[in-house]
Amino acid sequence: MGEKIGKYEVIRLLGRGATATVHLARDPDSGREVAIKLMRFGREKTAMSRRLMKLFQTEDAIGRRLDHPNIVKIHDAAIEADQAYIIMEYIDGTPLDKFCAIDSLLPMHRVIGIIFKCCLALDYAFRQGIVHRDIKPANILIDANDNPKITDFGLAINLNKDTNVDSTFVMGVGSPAYMSPEQIKNYPLNQKTDLYSLGVLLFQLLTGRLPFRANNPATLVYKIINMDPPSVCALSPNLPEGLDPVVRRALEKDLYSRYRNGAEFAKDLSTVRYQILEDDEPEIHTSHFKKLRKLAFFIDFEDIELWEVLRVSVWREIAGMTTLINEGESGSTFGVIVSGSVEISGGGKVICRLGAGEVIGEMAFLHPTDKTRRSTVVTLEKTLFLEINTPALELGSDEVRERFDKVLVTKVIARLRDANKVLANLGEPAVQGSQNAIFSAEIVPPLELL
Repeated sequence: MGEKIGKYEVIRLLGRGATATVHLARDPDSGREVAIKLMRFGREKTAMSRRLMKLFQTEDAIGRRLDHPNIVKIHDAAIEADQAYIIMEYIDGTPLDKFCAIDSLLPMHRVIGIIFKCCLALDYAFRQGIVHRDIKPANILIDANDNPKITDFGLAINLNKDTNVDSTFVMGVGSPAYMSPEQIKNYPLNQKTDLYSLGVLLFQLLTGRLPFRANNPATLVYKIINMDPPSVCALSPNLPEGLDPVVRRALEKDLYSRYRNGAEFAKDLSTVRYQILEDDEPEIHTSHFKKLRKLAFFIDFEDIELWEVLRVSVWREIAGMTTLINEGESGSTFGVIVSGSVEISGGGKVICRLGAGEVIGEMAFLHPTDKTRRSTVVTLEKTLFLEINTPALELGSDEVRERFDKVLVTKVIARLRDANKVLANLGEPAVQGSQNAIFSAEIVPPLELL
């Protein structure tokens, strides 16, 4: 006979967390598959075990009250001498943290649809008097139809109780990167703290990074409380401009300016959602990735760095005999020729012609102060051009910025060497120095001390 938890027959382990394990099991009475969250306390009652018991009781009590298609349903619970377990609806899905890295982002229209449903689920929970307090990617599962299921209400507060005496209210809980400013400050919480956390998640699912990043918790807390997040459209130029005000409002530090409820948040998302065409976005991104992978310019870029390049760039298909850069104008945008060719000229004279894998516009980008263009660039044929959005690159990862700096400097040095050869062919004969010159130097004694 296999392992059992209570009357439930364990099928396999689904996951392991800091305080609990989750198992797939079968209910012998109904025959249905369920998920069981198991917490072991040990025989001796410690402060930690008592705290775990409080979290368990909170999740059970709150979960039984919530009945929503986008919230994991709680079926049953049991408390024993050294363990406790909750019987939950089993979701054959994937946690959203699998889609937060730059190389595994979901298409934009899917992200908006998922967050839209989460907004409505949190709005429903709040109308039942519940604030989750720990909205983060790992606590949201999505099934094959992109239906999100919010789980883990162990840190939730019941707003219908007095939090001054409510034993389930534990100060300082939550995941710091997703915590609202008021949660970090231990201020009284309402539904707006969950909407802030959902805004952080939306930001991450769209850009592949968190709005606030730091090397230590203290700096992270300072940024969350005091600094404005970057624009999602600056980080990802391909996103529609309508997303910026939505994300910015969700991440407002001022509670009066933040969304009042999930329904309001969802309404604004729906407005943006219907402006987006559901095309073959994943296939396009994969095709673009493969094209960049073949270019010599990106040969030293890691795959994950190349996915970030796609995020901070815009693909432009340009007709022949079109001016890309004008001599004398100001600008720091640069880019890489994916296919086609261009002519570089200065003062009306041809300097060179460049093809696939070559970079243009890099001199103004690299110069710390002078952004004046020193040459003109014109396409010679139909050209596919990867234009790097420099503000987005500046907000990108250190690794990608350093990789670009290294490759661009190498390119500039190589072109300077080629230019030296051309200048040498045009110059006068050089002076020939002696190979056996003897250098002498007069040794000057140090000043005597007076």
